[in-house]
Amino acid sequence: MICEIVSYPAPVGANREEIVEDAQTVVPKWRSNPDLIRKHFLWSDDGQRCCGVYLWKSREAAERAHDASWRGEVEKRTGQAPEINYFDAFMILDNETDKVTVHPPTETSPNVSETAI
Repeated sequence: MICEIVSYPAPVGANREEIVEDAQTVVPKWRSNPDLIRKHFLWSDDGQRCCGVYLWKSREAAERAHDASWRGEVEKRTGQAPEINYFDAFMILDNETDKVTVHPPTETSPNVSETAI
């Protein structure tokens, strides 16, 4: 499983209600993507940045969803290209369900030897 963290400037002067309203406009798009497992919408406590934390079935799915066209639209809206980072979501602890799930390596998992850990 892949975790993708996307960060971009928050709209200047926006309040929480406006941030939520804007985020709700993209819900149908993300709900219809079969490769997206979960998305968290975040707003920094200083009001300067917004983030999306996505859990994907694969990195390729994440890259398809956030292609050059999508990145260009973000840059056009915010004046800055989004910052995107990818992580191997190797284990998830869920206190609501009282479960810990270890996910198998993906094609992009770091190849680190056991002696290096």
